[in-house]
Amino acid sequence: MLNIRTYPLGPVQANCYLISNSNKECLVIDPGGEGDKLVHQIRVLNLKPIAILLTHAHFDHIGAVDDVRNTFKIPVYLHKKESKWLQDPMKNGSGRYAEIPNIQIEPADYLIEQEQRLELANFTFDILYTPGHSPGSITFLFEDEGFAIVGDTLFEGSIGRTDLEGGDSKQLLESIHNKLLALDEETIIYSGHGNPTRVDIEMEQNPFLNGF
Repeated sequence: MLNIRTYPLGPVQANCYLISNSNKECLVIDPGGEGDKLVHQIRVLNLKPIAILLTHAHFDHIGAVDDVRNTFKIPVYLHKKESKWLQDPMKNGSGRYAEIPNIQIEPADYLIEQEQRLELANFTFDILYTPGHSPGSITFLFEDEGFAIVGDTLFEGSIGRTDLEGGDSKQLLESIHNKLLALDEETIIYSGHGNPTRVDIEMEQNPFLNGF
């Protein structure tokens, strides 16, 4: 059984997830900021990070990538369609806001090009392609554990914005309908911001999905 810890980090409190197993191995998903705080927490918990997984490359999800990567010497996984975003403040959005420092970090170590099942150490999970919020948005589905990390595609009672670089509202709704709402209805959805929710709850109550 996996342990999921949630840490809202950075200027807009994006959710970073630490997913660990009984061996203390750990996946770091979307380390968005406050790198020193996150590294300290990982060490306090005596976890052993093995990889950084990015649902997408907006600034609020990548701000602490290099802090974690360089400290623990682990690789970063990102969808190919956003391969240039880590180095480009205008694409990752940090360059659009005067109050946020430009974020430029090293390229990802591995680029994801298609949906696949990935095995990292003792973790096995599926990568679903869920674009719309951004062109390279992906979901990490831990089907046997009954949960999915969806980034900014779907939220409790809401959906991702589509007014940023490469956003597409039609594509976003198709991703939600065809990929996320097609999951087992009891699948827990861990979003990029806010509280977790569940597939059946969003099917029944999310006002942005009514009538789709």
